[in-house]
Amino acid sequence: MEIVKCWIEHPVRRLDQTFEYASDVPIRQGCRVLIPFGKRQLVGFVESCEPMKETMEEYRQRNGFALKKIDRVLDEEPLITEELHDLAFYMKDITLSTTISCFQAMLPSIVKPSSHQKKAVVEKWVKVSGEHCTLTPRQLEAYLSVKQAKEMPYSQLRKNYPNQAHVLLEKRALISFTKEKTAVSEPLSIASAPYPLNKEQKEAIHQIVQSDDLFFLLKGVTGSGKTEVYFQLAQKVLEEGRQVLFLVPEIGLTPMMIERVRKRFGSYLAVYHSGLNAEEKYEQYRLVHQGRAGIVVGTRSAVFLPFDNLGLIIMDEEHDTSYKQESQPAYHTRDIAMFRCSYHHARLIMGSATPSLDSYARALKHVYHPVILNHRVNDTMPEIHVVNMKEAMEAGENEMICDELRDGIALRLARREQVILLLNRRGFHSLLKCRSCQEVLKCPHCDLAMSYHKDGRIMKCHTCGYQMRVPVHCPSCHSNAGFTTYGFGTQKLQEQVEQMFPSARIIRMDADTTGKKNAHHDLLTAFGNHEADILVGTQMIAKGLDYPDVTLVGIVNGDEGLNRTDYRSCEVTFDLLMQAAGRSGRSEDRGEVILQVNDPMHYAVRCAAANDYDSFFTQEMAYRHTVNAPPYTYLISITVSAYSQEKCNTIAGKMHDGIKGNFITGGVIELLRKKDLYRSRILLKGKDLKQMRQAVSDWLDSQKNKPEGVRIDVNPLVLD
Repeated sequence: MEIVKCWIEHPVRRLDQTFEYASDVPIRQGCRVLIPFGKRQLVGFVESCEPMKETMEEYRQRNGFALKKIDRVLDEEPLITEELHDLAFYMKDITLSTTISCFQAMLPSIVKPSSHQKKAVVEKWVKVSGEHCTLTPRQLEAYLSVKQAKEMPYSQLRKNYPNQAHVLLEKRALISFTKEKTAVSEPLSIASAPYPLNKEQKEAIHQIVQSDDLFFLLKGVTGSGKTEVYFQLAQKVLEEGRQVLFLVPEIGLTPMMIERVRKRFGSYLAVYHSGLNAEEKYEQYRLVHQGRAGIVVGTRSAVFLPFDNLGLIIMDEEHDTSYKQESQPAYHTRDIAMFRCSYHHARLIMGSATPSLDSYARALKHVYHPVILNHRVNDTMPEIHVVNMKEAMEAGENEMICDELRDGIALRLARREQVILLLNRRGFHSLLKCRSCQEVLKCPHCDLAMSYHKDGRIMKCHTCGYQMRVPVHCPSCHSNAGFTTYGFGTQKLQEQVEQMFPSARIIRMDADTTGKKNAHHDLLTAFGNHEADILVGTQMIAKGLDYPDVTLVGIVNGDEGLNRTDYRSCEVTFDLLMQAAGRSGRSEDRGEVILQVNDPMHYAVRCAAANDYDSFFTQEMAYRHTVNAPPYTYLISITVSAYSQEKCNTIAGKMHDGIKGNFITGGVIELLRKKDLYRSRILLKGKDLKQMRQAVSDWLDSQKNKPEGVRIDVNPLVLD
């Protein structure tokens, strides 16, 4: 008899421990098991298995309760490698999360420890039985084809021998069995030649290859050829027989990177992102697990794939906040990538035209090895014009498209060139306000204004997804005086462009148009094939896109992000402006950028217009130093959520009073209600992150009844 220690799938903190069960057979660490837990049957995740040194009765007498037996073993082989097992505990420590949540974050939904997961798709296979029987010549031919292959999908046998397949099973010449469906892969082959490198690119590759360092920050202006540097480094790693992971921050960038990788390296790659369904994710997971994928292109969760010979991880657009997981465990992809590169002795290349302040500060201190590309491949940066929209509107110009932008669009349409228009707000109007009582129309489940979407006259909450028709009467005062509209989004911008340029072909790319499967790929492919003249979209079109015929980028409400109270609002705004501007003039024709803002003198706007990252870094770091904000300090955000404000404040107050140390503990702040949950936040700020983590962990461990509804975010990127 074996004694097995299991983590159980239950998410509550008070159950974050292993539970002991008995098993008739040894079970390897990392396998899932079905176990009785109270009156329920849950999935457990095996931590250890050792022979019992006592009888079941002796165990009962010693512990005061009987040892239950495992109901069923779900896996023949461990789902998680030893490396990923160690990574889970590392992630638990740095994010202050539960163990099971870390295991769950690593696995595709089909196999993650959960009692309610979808089942993997299986398919019918056949193999020879060894029994003697009489066969016709055609049946013998089909039989020998299976024998030569050793085993074969039944669908393939039916395709090749439609009249013989079923007969061979009836005669028991063949026997059938099931296997999990496997993704189809093709052999890796070099499909296109590398581009010639300029002097800067050659020097960048030389620095990386010759260095013994593992972590590199590649700071290169937009259009400087960072992707070619990635590819030539990847080719060297593949030639060594090792694996490569390309990480992109958002699904919108994945189709373009996939296309580039396929053209360069052939089709032997895995793709892993949120746009895949559960079965597709599992198939890609198995490609990597079985060592059949040399290259992987994916978003954040791809960093957990079960590589066994990793040689290179590339984090493109490393500054992007999408690399930070919002739900528990609130990990940053960079931390996970560094752990894995250290384990495999692989290189990590973090690339961006606008590195995060944290990363650039570390590079200046040589925690990361800095590599710089200062010039575009075409040696020409776009010309950037800043338009003061307050002055433009006072002069009678359009509130969405100023005269200079309108004339620029007309010129590009006449030349048959392409235009990108960025507005980082979707919908038609930002909000509706009652004409009678002036109350804003809010989501009934969140304390947030709903946005008006013209299609169907629908109000949408962009936080919880709630939708409703525009009401006839005001929910607050019941007046039927109607509503006043404020602000505008991508829907209204598209309508304005259509009115100004009736013959222009327009594609809109935002969360409303990219909900369907493969929508990102289809929209970007259409624009790349010149099926549209103008691409209108939110921040998802601001980075990573490379279209040679785009010679004008218009940025509408470019400094709107500065209105946020978050300490990173200037950095996020600067990144957005710089990245969007970089989409223009990436080929032979010089590009132009028209930046519409309300405060042209703000340093984030002025530095973006001058394409001057270093000046922005200096000024923003001076501000961070003054307010004692990261990267000069560390933060831990603790958010408590509950269905009553009283309970929420009680738990938050208890944590505030109990977590002590040589750091600043901010007061309890009531946040806006979201998804019917009241929320309160405590913010810890200090110089010693290890001590801060330990203080939070010690307080949680000291609680007999551990509080639920607590989200801990170490080094948060967003404070709402």
